[in-house]
Amino acid sequence: MTDEPIYDIAHLAHLELRTPTFEQSRRFFIDVMGMTQSGEKGDSVYLRAWDDYERYTLKLTASKTSGMAHVAFRTRSPQALERRAAALKGSGFDVGWTDGDLGHGKTFVCKDPDGHVIELYYETEWYDPPPELKPALKNQAQRYPARGCNVRRLDHFNGLAVDVKACREFFQNYLGFRLTEQIVMDDGTEAGMWLTATNKTYDFAYTRDATGTKGRFHHITYALDSREDILRAADVFLEHGVFIETGPHKHAIQQTFFLYVYEPGGNRVEVACPGARLILAPDWKPIRWSEAERKKGQAWGLQTIKSFHTHGTPPVPGIAES
Repeated sequence: MTDEPIYDIAHLAHLELRTPTFEQSRRFFIDVMGMTQSGEKGDSVYLRAWDDYERYTLKLTASKTSGMAHVAFRTRSPQALERRAAALKGSGFDVGWTDGDLGHGKTFVCKDPDGHVIELYYETEWYDPPPELKPALKNQAQRYPARGCNVRRLDHFNGLAVDVKACREFFQNYLGFRLTEQIVMDDGTEAGMWLTATNKTYDFAYTRDATGTKGRFHHITYALDSREDILRAADVFLEHGVFIETGPHKHAIQQTFFLYVYEPGGNRVEVACPGARLILAPDWKPIRWSEAERKKGQAWGLQTIKSFHTHGTPPVPGIAES
């Protein structure tokens, strides 16, 4: 890792999720999560939470299976994008340049050691709401939808990985992410990492895949404003017949108050409050959780259920995940 911190990544921008039940998944994110469709192209729709500033934070694509097709991060400047591309070229992780996608410009594509596809871009389209969605306050991206869970913003995602350490080193060395918390087992292997490029405690996490399969996905998280909103979301899920996997409880790691469900395509979705917390210390010392501490489960609430550690997307044929 370099001595001088790398500050070229601005924030987590969006995810592309695959779903084998496209229309049901689209209705879930619009009617149940309360998101707004802001575009459509080919086999994909583009969705946003009401206070996301970019045009979208979720690209939902019809597919034969589920899982994450890619994750995107916005850089701090065009020059920052070029620096990250130069650092990655020839590394074995680089894929190359593309012209971009709906809502954002030229993009550098790479893969982490586990095979997750990562897009980096700077040029972006700020969301311009139509008249019926314009907010009363000009410093708000969109009118409050008053629909479903009313998720406010994309908060983080959780990927699954076979080699968590290798992925951590990739994100630190090539993209400048900082480690805030991690799980280290008694034998010294790393079972979980929480990384940030901002003053949030984390933009994403990776945890070890119980199946030993590379490139899978654990969950996407949208933030709500209060714990009461999480409890209301539980009622919303109940009314819509959505399976609640676990929660509401409080995580020990990162202290998130959470609720997990599966969307119709099988991908796990979390609503959380406050989502990531804030860290202001430039010399933050990573919190290390031991194997014994991790086995204690959540900070409080019900015991962690088995599927939380086994279910991922796409599913692995022949392996039970519950």
